[in-house]
Amino acid sequence: MISEREDNPRIVAIYGSPRRNGNTSTLLKQSVRGAVEAGATVTEFVLRDLKMSPCLEIYACKESGLCAIKDDFETVRDHLTAAKGVMIASPIFFYTVSAQIKILMDRCQSLWVKKYWIDKIPFRQWTATRKGLFISAGATGGKKLFDGALMSMKYFFDVLDTEMWRSLLYRGLDFEDDVHRFPAYQDEAYQAGRQLVEALQER
Repeated sequence: MISEREDNPRIVAIYGSPRRNGNTSTLLKQSVRGAVEAGATVTEFVLRDLKMSPCLEIYACKESGLCAIKDDFETVRDHLTAAKGVMIASPIFFYTVSAQIKILMDRCQSLWVKKYWIDKIPFRQWTATRKGLFISAGATGGKKLFDGALMSMKYFFDVLDTEMWRSLLYRGLDFEDDVHRFPAYQDEAYQAGRQLVEALQER
């Protein structure tokens, strides 16, 4: 649990859509607005605009826990590990997260190595130091539409010592402007941003 009060918590918002103004991006912008208005300092990353190589699985990280590839991942990693809150948005592709988010996840293998191989933290015996919000949208109404993405996010948040505080999942959103037909979705995302800050401010 987060034990210290954060009056102006730092939050990282990660846009994982390949579309700059897609449905999940629109929703995350609302969450960012809510968080900022509630007093948080939010740093935003649009993954499609960054230079980030996939993991090459060379395991140079096994010595220091640091990835040997020098690119924009380093900046994102440093902000993630310094933040108290994480907000991630991704559309669904083949029942999981976007390629942009998956690259970020895989590059965080270096954090997994540091946590479990170098620092030897026992599995499932870590303490959450931050809270996470996950926003996702998919075109179909399939019962298991979000199962794969939620499983991936659960273990990604594990690496970041992050509690899965809330997930906002929306079916039936495909084309870029679809979310604008549902003002209630945008309001829910805005309120989630505010409430995340309130949760981080609690002792």
